[in-house]
Amino acid sequence: MTAVVLFLFSSSIIMLAVDTLLREPEVKEIAVLETSVGVIEIELDRDKAPVTVENFVTYVEEGFYDGLVFHRVMKGFMIQGGGFQPDGTWKEGHAPIRNEARNGLKNERGTIAMARSSDPDSATSQFYINTVDNPGLDYPNPDGYGYAVFGKVVEGMDVVDAIESASTGDKATPYEVISDWPVTDIVIIRAYMKEG
Repeated sequence: MTAVVLFLFSSSIIMLAVDTLLREPEVKEIAVLETSVGVIEIELDRDKAPVTVENFVTYVEEGFYDGLVFHRVMKGFMIQGGGFQPDGTWKEGHAPIRNEARNGLKNERGTIAMARSSDPDSATSQFYINTVDNPGLDYPNPDGYGYAVFGKVVEGMDVVDAIESASTGDKATPYEVISDWPVTDIVIIRAYMKEG
């Protein structure tokens, strides 16, 4: 009886080992932002934020972000980009997406999330990277909805920190004066999805 139990136990271990070896390796989705300050690599979390990640990847693959700037930089808070050209012209994106802030991901240092207006389902192309933990942006704060995190920086936090430390001022655009705009433009030269 003991021999049979040991045989079954050994067989189960072997089957588990074979299953583990044959399983497809987990493919990580990494977006790369080549900026005028350096390179930032962001691991996207499609499991937790499928709508938001699909939206972001679409913009990346279309080359939408190429040539845009980080237009809002606030020390001790975040850096924001994905909507304006260096001359202050706004670049129109696709239709707004549903807010996925209830996904359990937190606005912690190094995470990327969608910027939006007071309408919780208004995010289009603009995103921000948290430079500190910002629990006040998590669901349900600050307005009952929160801001949807969809990934995190895995390489280049030093670049994020360098952007955060940029001198800023007011920028007159064709639409309004925007505060916290870097004095020297910080450009997203190219955005693309990393292979493999």
